[in-house]
Amino acid sequence: MSEDNVLAGVAIPQHIAVIMDGNGRWAQQRGLPRIAGHRAGTENIRPIVTECARIGVRVLTLYAFSTENWNRPSLEVQGLMQILGEFIDREIQNLHAQNVHLRHLGRLSGLSPHLREKVNYAIELTRHNTGLTLAIAFNYGGRADIVDAVRAIVASGIPADQITDEVISAHLSTHGLPDPDMIIRTSGERRLSNFLIWQSAYSEYWFTPVFWPDFRPEHLHQAILDYGRRERRFGGLPKPG
Repeated sequence: MSEDNVLAGVAIPQHIAVIMDGNGRWAQQRGLPRIAGHRAGTENIRPIVTECARIGVRVLTLYAFSTENWNRPSLEVQGLMQILGEFIDREIQNLHAQNVHLRHLGRLSGLSPHLREKVNYAIELTRHNTGLTLAIAFNYGGRADIVDAVRAIVASGIPADQITDEVISAHLSTHGLPDPDMIIRTSGERRLSNFLIWQSAYSEYWFTPVFWPDFRPEHLHQAILDYGRRERRFGGLPKPG
């Protein structure tokens, strides 16, 4: 079956989030330094973004660097920062030409002024694009996201009895985006790792042993086909019949 027909009639998730795991192990299996795996993983973003846009996904969120990743060896952290800057330099014009709207999730604190400038430039350049929203979670943690939201709510003076789910969602870094319909994690691990922990309350999960650098559009199709077979009840009962 052609790639144009494999998803025919299947419900396409509007928001897919991906925990891009396994870059380091991918490199180690090949006798390469871990940073080579991170570079290979970054190269793999382009075909997945292109395929998501082609099949009608509205939002793709990629978990690139967590608040806990600062605990990794300093050389690896420095390499990841350099890779983010290189990704923006290499890909932002192409993303802009594809009408992709870039979002950053997480804290810009901790990033160098030069890197913050690049991130802000990319966000501003694509601000008015109307195609796929690509949200990069970099220096992101689900708990930190909630803490920042609570601080913003308190600072705004909203009374405690007026704080609702909607108010909290409106103050998270994902404000304005739908909650993820499906979360994919590569590399065989089966945990959230502090990723979108508020937003993923009713997300569908799909795990694969494939390392992120080897994750291809056909794996994305497999995940979506599995998603299409599931019944999302959001705490309710199955539909009669």
